[in-house]
Amino acid sequence: MEMKEITYEDYLEFIKTHNFAIIENVKLEIGKNWEIKELEPKNFELETTTVWSFPKRGRWATHYLNSKYRGNWAPQIPRNLILKYTQPGDTVLDQMVGSGTTAIECKLLGRNCIAVDINIDAIMITIDRLAPLNAIDKLPKCTIKTYVGDARNLNLIKDESIDLIATHPPYVNIIPYSKIEGDLSNIKDVDKYVEEMKKVAKECFRVLKPGKHCAILIGDTRRHKHYVPVAFRVMQAFLEVGFILKEDIIKLQWNMKSTREKWAGEYDFYKIAHEHLFVFRKPEKNEDLNKLKESLKKV
Repeated sequence: MEMKEITYEDYLEFIKTHNFAIIENVKLEIGKNWEIKELEPKNFELETTTVWSFPKRGRWATHYLNSKYRGNWAPQIPRNLILKYTQPGDTVLDQMVGSGTTAIECKLLGRNCIAVDINIDAIMITIDRLAPLNAIDKLPKCTIKTYVGDARNLNLIKDESIDLIATHPPYVNIIPYSKIEGDLSNIKDVDKYVEEMKKVAKECFRVLKPGKHCAILIGDTRRHKHYVPVAFRVMQAFLEVGFILKEDIIKLQWNMKSTREKWAGEYDFYKIAHEHLFVFRKPEKNEDLNKLKESLKKV
């Protein structure tokens, strides 16, 4: 699949015949005059450690509308990443944008954004959630572009043009978001999933500027009661294409629908209640990595 831009005009045509978009058989309303009660988070502070926990998902701006969108990341995560690794006017890519959380934060913080998803319904939700913000003059100026496309083929994005990648991939059929051919969320085989995520990693490396950062939030699973370290296998795939691991942040999970439904009662294993937020760095051109490699050998 090649990228195709979806404009606000396309969205207006869509809502003429649709008052909702469908994600994982869940209907999410779109096309209404959404109210914004809070434009910014209250008492927000940047994270300072490698353990992040957000018991209450942010509800400022239009984030509150996406409580039924399973698996989307808390807006505190992209907000932290954007403020840590970019400057106003920089360009952020989320190639698995889902309900538009990253794009909303870019709009609030004055960063340009390229928002991509394989599911056009997800893009319609993203545009819908951005619409009320576009009408607020006091927000910093930026450009948000929305595309239907595959994270493994970002053909409309130029080499070394992105300042930050911040994305939350689906992993190993935990939540099958659509029945679209090629949707990564439908892959059940772990080896195949890691193989496809390596293609994602290669595209990330291609479009990211040297010295800039790529952050992915990904978790693990269980098969036959045994732990399957999906996250670390994906981490290795990103390292193999040339990235350097900057951070491994443990993000605690709260209010997990699958955990509540499947793992009620007592079991002979621990419930998985965390994900890994890997922050990779693309080396600078001609950067000498020998000192880093030598130091790693001595650990």
